[in-house]
Amino acid sequence: MTSFAELNLSHQLLRTLAAEGYTSQTPIQAQAIPPILDGHDLLGCAQTGTGKTAAFLLPLIEILAARPGATHGRGRRSPRALILAPTRELAAQIEESLYTYGREARLRHAVIYGGVKQHHQVRQLHAGVDVIVATPGRLQDLMAQGYVDLSSIEVFILDEADRMLDMGFIKPIQQIAAELPADRQTLLFSATMPANIRKLANALLHEPVSVSVTPTTAAATTIDQELYHVSDDRKSALLTHLLQDARIVRTVVFTRTKHGAERLAKRLLNAGIATDTIHGNKSQSQRERSLHAFRSGRSRVLVATDVAARGLDVDGITHVFNFNLPNEPDAYVHRIGRTGRAGAAGKAISFCDRSERSFLRAIEHRTGITIPTSVVPNDLGTRAERPVPQPQPVDEAPEPRTEAPRPPRQVKRAAQRPKVRATNRPASKRPRRKTSSAKSFAASRQPGRGATRLAARSA
Repeated sequence: MTSFAELNLSHQLLRTLAAEGYTSQTPIQAQAIPPILDGHDLLGCAQTGTGKTAAFLLPLIEILAARPGATHGRGRRSPRALILAPTRELAAQIEESLYTYGREARLRHAVIYGGVKQHHQVRQLHAGVDVIVATPGRLQDLMAQGYVDLSSIEVFILDEADRMLDMGFIKPIQQIAAELPADRQTLLFSATMPANIRKLANALLHEPVSVSVTPTTAAATTIDQELYHVSDDRKSALLTHLLQDARIVRTVVFTRTKHGAERLAKRLLNAGIATDTIHGNKSQSQRERSLHAFRSGRSRVLVATDVAARGLDVDGITHVFNFNLPNEPDAYVHRIGRTGRAGAAGKAISFCDRSERSFLRAIEHRTGITIPTSVVPNDLGTRAERPVPQPQPVDEAPEPRTEAPRPPRQVKRAAQRPKVRATNRPASKRPRRKTSSAKSFAASRQPGRGATRLAARSA
């Protein structure tokens, strides 16, 4: 690794990096920062946890601090850089890193995402900002209301582009890009490079420099992986058992569904384990409270869906549990990447039900390794089973069988007769039942019959 001092960065930015304890570049930073500083478009392939955020924020701060931006209306600043992120958590993390790295550059920035009221975000935009960090949905809403002007954007950055396309943001990205100046500098970062990402890159980038570091087909070598073959109905008991290990200081447990995350969190809380949840059904304020409790140590376990697979950057995560295996191999790598960050050791433990074995085969094929299997302990406790009837001793004769006498045939027939429903209607309004005599009387009233009978009587 090379030192940051070898880059053409300002003394202010180097002092900030030294104060934060950053002295050497990661591979993605060493490859990406020089071409960005030279003004080239860039297509970067790097997974989370490789220093990708600093790879585009450091040159961005250097570029914006080197030249003043345009102002309008009482000296208010116009936004000069736009960073799009797929989730609220990732947008907030980028804005926090921007505040850390750029505090001496005195850049103004605003973070825009849904799930909260827009009043505070609109006030920040009216005050004037240099950088906007946003999710596509809320940004489009504010653009439609006339609160955002992107005509002065100089640098356009898309982070986790593959995740944004998976979430259906392809059209919003294209519509936002259409509002940007044509002579901008565009940076696109993605953990994977499928065909749709390359197609998007061809539409947005102009003669880009391509860099690729740590492909997503491999997990970090500092992460120890372990697998348990266990049925779904025993996973909660196994997780509770494993969490008794004092070495599990801070852990993230990934589930497939939001409701499954809530059910699991309740079981862990009932077992006396401090647990919080984060998923798509939670408001932004609830997510922030959960993350704050997890970072501060009040919650030892964070149960999450794949909304936290990317963008969750919390120091000291010792373990990651895959309570449900993901159906996409790339998601597995991103999940376990929450631990073992910045060269630290970590452990990833996965549970596999019989119905998830196809997911396991896909994960092992993509990562190129066979995950070591551990034996499920026998003392987890099982569901209460029905009592087995005790057999009678052989030397004892069974008691004679006594049967109740059968009822007489006539009684049985009477019991089979349908019961006549009782009615409260008066007799005059009850329907008259036709009998055989009534039928013969009705037949006698038919035309043509009376003349025949009269002739018979007279004869």
